[in-house]
Amino acid sequence: QVQLVESGGGLVQPGGSLRLSCAASGSIFSINAMGWYRQAPGKQRELVAVIRSGSSTNYADSVKGRFTISRDNAKNTVYLQMSSLKPEDTAVYYCNAQLVPGTVWGSSNNYWGQGTQVTVSS
Repeated sequence: QVQLVESGGGLVQPGGSLRLSCAASGSIFSINAMGWYRQAPGKQRELVAVIRSGSSTNYADSVKGRFTISRDNAKNTVYLQMSSLKPEDTAVYYCNAQLVPGTVWGSSNNYWGQGTQVTVSS
């Protein structure tokens, strides 16, 4: 069974930095993409950043230049370095992975972490 475990959320002042981590564990044949989404109260979940198996990345316009996504393939872990944080970055951040579970090639499935709270406030 595949699990995504996030860490690194917390309370930070505006202008500060945080680093989120998400480790995928279990029986995993391959990972196609890993990314971060966020959901603020009363709003829909939105894509923050994604990194694909070829290391290509995409970012939401609102975080470009401030957030950096990276990946450690050996550890099946994705990171989100967040800098110059703003109050509007406050949300629950969810890790997402599109991966092929098991030990042989098959269909890619979508997995979610439990979420980690990021609060930007003075």
